[in-house]
Amino acid sequence: MEARARLLALALLYCVPAPGSSRRDVLELSDADFDYLSAEHETLLVTFYAPWCGHCKKLAPDFEKAATRLKGTVQLAKVDCTANLEVCGRFGVSGYPTLKIFRNGRDSGPYDGPRSADGIYQHMKKQTGPDSVLLQTEDELQTFIKHYDASVVGVFSGADSSHLAEFLRAAGLLREQFRFAHSVDLELGGKYGVTSESALLFRPPRMDNKFEDNVIVFREYLTIGSLRRFIGDNIHGVCPHLTMENRDRLRVRDLLTAHYDLDYHHNPRGSNYWRNRVMKMASKFSGRGLFFSVANKKDFLSELEEDFGLGTSDGGELPFVTIRTKLGHKYTMREEFTRDGQSLERFLNDYFAGRLKRFIKSEPIPERNSAAVKTVVAENFDDLVNSPERDVLIQFYSRSCSHCKKLEPVYTELAETLSSNPNIVIARMNAGDNDVPNGYDVQGYPTIYLARAGRKDEPIRYEGGRELRDFLKFLKSESTHRLRVGGAKVEL
Repeated sequence: MEARARLLALALLYCVPAPGSSRRDVLELSDADFDYLSAEHETLLVTFYAPWCGHCKKLAPDFEKAATRLKGTVQLAKVDCTANLEVCGRFGVSGYPTLKIFRNGRDSGPYDGPRSADGIYQHMKKQTGPDSVLLQTEDELQTFIKHYDASVVGVFSGADSSHLAEFLRAAGLLREQFRFAHSVDLELGGKYGVTSESALLFRPPRMDNKFEDNVIVFREYLTIGSLRRFIGDNIHGVCPHLTMENRDRLRVRDLLTAHYDLDYHHNPRGSNYWRNRVMKMASKFSGRGLFFSVANKKDFLSELEEDFGLGTSDGGELPFVTIRTKLGHKYTMREEFTRDGQSLERFLNDYFAGRLKRFIKSEPIPERNSAAVKTVVAENFDDLVNSPERDVLIQFYSRSCSHCKKLEPVYTELAETLSSNPNIVIARMNAGDNDVPNGYDVQGYPTIYLARAGRKDEPIRYEGGRELRDFLKFLKSESTHRLRVGGAKVEL
């Protein structure tokens, strides 16, 4: 019995993972070993982080869970940029966390996928295997293009084609974003009107509609650049499905989005009901600089509440319609979305006529703002920070941020020290309760920028120390106006 008990205990020891085992599945890299350890892995996902970064802390548990699920398939790793400046500098890391994919030790490009454990797992699973799948038969082609996502298929005259070589190089660079396949049988492109070497873009079957073709033929001379442009210009079509994964790519332009109970997995017909009504308006207002999309309301619920002030009860089962411009301006359609599309048309007419009022998330403008550190809210940001004749040091903070609380007395002392200079303003804004203007990248707290007089479109991020002397030295170097304290020029 005693021997059996020892065997049972030993078996349990090996069967039950040790606490924190998922953390050991994430490889820790440094300046000293990054190059040779990363080269050992065919596919490697690296997060470059800072220990104090709140977004990094939020990502860490999901990153560790994904690492465990991907173990043996794709290696996940992390680099502490506060301790490994050489590696982080070499790869251009300027914000945290920054995620990059490496192949055999070489930077393959940024990771632009989801940041949940399951999302990381699914996205990185796609990074395994060949850059482009070889298709040999019509059945293989049909199987490949009947996919949830769009497909790019090249057809070539033979394996030694120079155009095929260029296509494969493009697939290697773009595989994180798009699906690629190729064939050396030109006949596979015949039914799509292709008689010479070319590429075809197949939009996903779930997005088929009467307003546009679902297959687009590439007609230009094939280079990596021309193929990239072709895909970027055509893959989304008139009204793409906006997701958490592609939102950054779609929001580089002025974008209208209809949010509703969209579910292409379980209800494609119902999902396209509202999309078709949006597409009708997209066709009517095409060429006017506004692009259109649809999205699952549940995926963007927190964003709708935080960024647009829409409650969960607004609209019921009808779509929420919003516009977000590339400059960060936001508009909401307050009228109920009618099934004939007339309310959407009225909303668009008002938008293009300039009759809509922008939505701005802002705390109330303070009645008195006489303290040394000026309080900035979204509603008075332009008046205070973008005042053209003043240099403004603006701190973006969070009420719960301990680093912000620690900095507060030094920041107040800085403001009091410079209070005699009317051309230099020390200010702060609660970034959690106010919209952060375009041009200011706030990923953690506190984040500090200098908005210089006459150059408000080029704010300078402050990366220095947190002592009074550090701030004064920075302002002396970067301010447009000469720095003076109590009427005398500062000597540092």
